[in-house]
Amino acid sequence: MPTRPCWAEIRIRDLEENYRFLAGLAAPHAELLAIVKANAYGHSLALCAPAVVRAGAHWLGVTSVEEGIVARALCPDARVLAIGGVFPGQAGAAVDYRLTPVAWESWQLDDLVGAARAAGARASSLPVHLEIDTGMSRQGVSPSALGAVFAHFGPGSPLRLEGVMTHLFAADEADERVTEEQLTRLDDAMGRISAAGLFAEWLNVGNSAALLAGQARAIAELAARHGMKALLRPGLALYGLVPRFDPAFAPGEEPASLLQARAALKPVLAWKARIVGVHTVPAGATVGYNGTFVAAEPMRLALVAAGYADGLDRCLGNRFSVLVHGERAPIVGRISMDQTVLDVTEIAGVQAGDEVVLLGAQGNDAISAFDLADASATIPWEVFTRIGARVARIQA
Repeated sequence: MPTRPCWAEIRIRDLEENYRFLAGLAAPHAELLAIVKANAYGHSLALCAPAVVRAGAHWLGVTSVEEGIVARALCPDARVLAIGGVFPGQAGAAVDYRLTPVAWESWQLDDLVGAARAAGARASSLPVHLEIDTGMSRQGVSPSALGAVFAHFGPGSPLRLEGVMTHLFAADEADERVTEEQLTRLDDAMGRISAAGLFAEWLNVGNSAALLAGQARAIAELAARHGMKALLRPGLALYGLVPRFDPAFAPGEEPASLLQARAALKPVLAWKARIVGVHTVPAGATVGYNGTFVAAEPMRLALVAAGYADGLDRCLGNRFSVLVHGERAPIVGRISMDQTVLDVTEIAGVQAGDEVVLLGAQGNDAISAFDLADASATIPWEVFTRIGARVARIQA
């Protein structure tokens, strides 16, 4: 049966090319962990995880054990990192599905030890990435509290400290001051880990902004000082968007890697719908809930099968335009849960069944995730991830 005409097209070939480009930027300094968490930033884990593996990814980053189980079924041989850690009762599944958990709380490590032993795991057989809080105050163990977790990796423990991880929370600030402070704290923490007689293979640091700003070398040098290899975690860039830097680089000071990315990366997702019907209203007609739009003259209006339950922010009513026949069609009135009304008075030949582009290109114009984000006072990550589950993701 045909479905409701609101869908997202996922250009898998562009995703694969984006991964290869980013891997080339990281080489030879670092390897990449492809971030496919939150349903691949709303792009579809089922479509995107196998694609990046085909493109050469050995590592996948997911939010949770639940996502990890799905990723494992899709990509049996990939390394799957559960970035959000394990919640109570999940350690057994993490062991059973060969996931690599991130941990920072002693109780998480206790649960993992218990689950691994219950599964008959050998000593040092369950890899764990230990997250250190270097200044974001979100998840991660404080460097001063590291001693409490060292015993979990002692002789005979089934856990192996495979990686040390932190999150650079200001990598998109061009002056890099905050990032340098974080890396200094991380360096000190790695010294404590080494002094405790522990060794980790991977230094798991750096997002899209860090990679595109050319920080792979600095991270790799830090890793090398401790006998480790660098692992960077691109997310937004993987899906074709270059992060904005604020404060921005001064004119002429943008790193070559950032300039290259602007030219090479291709948006992977296009969000589309169709016009359900077109009708004419007289001057004075009100449109939508609470009559926030009143026609000043006779108008042709088009009804679109997309609303805020699909992820189209309600605040865009009367303040944003989408693409019809390659031209901008203003949204008039409030966006409803399932429908939106467009002013197509100045666009010739619009009829039921015509394609509407909410995000993506049509003709000579395009709407980016940054455009939608700016208009709704948010960020592209949220634009992508709030596209509703009922919006079918279709490989293009």
